[in-house]
Amino acid sequence: MKKLYSILVSLILVVLTLVACDKRASEDANITITKEKKSYTVGTGQVYYLNFKPEADAAWQKLAELYTAETGVPVKVVTSASDQYEATLDEEMKKMNAPTLFQVNGPVSLAKWKNKCYDLTNTDVYKNLTSDSFAIKDGKKTLAIAYVIESYGIIVNKKLLNEAGYTIDDIKSFEDLKRIANDISDRKEKLGFTAFTSAGMDPSSEWRFKTHLANLPIYFEYQKRKIKQASNIKGTYLDNYRAIWDLYINNSTEEPQNLLTKTCDDSRNEFIAKKAVFYQNGSWEYNGLKAGGLADADLAIIPIYIGVGDEANQGLCTGTENYWCVNKKASPKDIEATLDFLSWCVTSEMGVSAMANDMGFVIPFKEALPSPNLFVRQDTEYTRKGNKPVSWCFTTMPSEEWKNGVGRALMFYAADQSDENWKAVVKAFVDGWKNEYKRTHQ
Repeated sequence: MKKLYSILVSLILVVLTLVACDKRASEDANITITKEKKSYTVGTGQVYYLNFKPEADAAWQKLAELYTAETGVPVKVVTSASDQYEATLDEEMKKMNAPTLFQVNGPVSLAKWKNKCYDLTNTDVYKNLTSDSFAIKDGKKTLAIAYVIESYGIIVNKKLLNEAGYTIDDIKSFEDLKRIANDISDRKEKLGFTAFTSAGMDPSSEWRFKTHLANLPIYFEYQKRKIKQASNIKGTYLDNYRAIWDLYINNSTEEPQNLLTKTCDDSRNEFIAKKAVFYQNGSWEYNGLKAGGLADADLAIIPIYIGVGDEANQGLCTGTENYWCVNKKASPKDIEATLDFLSWCVTSEMGVSAMANDMGFVIPFKEALPSPNLFVRQDTEYTRKGNKPVSWCFTTMPSEEWKNGVGRALMFYAADQSDENWKAVVKAFVDGWKNEYKRTHQ
């Protein structure tokens, strides 16, 4: 009995020792264990990415799952509703489990968040950039890194355009676009389609006009003044802004006074349903249009002409408002996990393939793959021929409230296209810029 008791005590001590060792191993961030034939690292933190791009949500969710399956590191992707990113980021950053990875749209947005941004200078993701111009710095610190270069313009259904008696080569200026759009609109009953999809002013859609379309008069004013940003806008080309806006809303699938309720989905679906020839949007829309049944042979993207500058040699609006930032307030393990995830996204075969093929991105990293995106290829062709891209100056807009003020004024003007209501747009644009710049730079 004494011998049996001694054996039992010895067994208990062995078990307790193994449990203690297993606990210590699990607490060690560098210990790798195997479970169900899957090898993964214990204690290496987790990633929480607050994604800006709704159209890429499914691809990011899939990529996060693949990364977790490969490494065991949990990756959560939450995608903000369209045009609600800044408000969502404000709320999420107040939480205990705040995003470890988030976005800013440029220097103005970064100014608000720079105290939360980890210095990326010595990281793999920074070292893999093709150019320093894709990083935003604060002194010697690298606080944000662009991860996608995109283009936008006017997407065209070439088949419908041909049915109306025109080709892409007939559109080389604003006057060409106006003449053709008006003619198509005048014949819409006979043709069975009109010129433009609805210029919706629902929050999911209004960014196309208060931000992307508004970029054109800002860009050309910056060019004339030979500046890259400004504390004030003179409004030199706002008459041209009015002319293109009038063209959109008066030759559309929807009456101007009804635009308040029209969404971005409405506009896309109208284009897919072949109800309109022209649709202002960007390279990020390609996958959605393909999924809707439109073929490459029927699609093209052309510059947004507003009657300013060398239109014959104008290119698409090309740039980025998508910069990654890593939350320096996250735990060291979560920061390390996030940096590892970013490195994997832009260097691994699986990561770069997903970003090129599933998301359609042109990424500014050394391992980038050619994009199958038709609009990206056409942008490259414009540049190859010597057409000058229009820079994304809207990243210098003073605040989201400035955009909202312009959007509200555009909406009221659409419902009643009086000179008085256009003066309100000009006031929101010019006075609003000055006031918001002053408020945000105090």
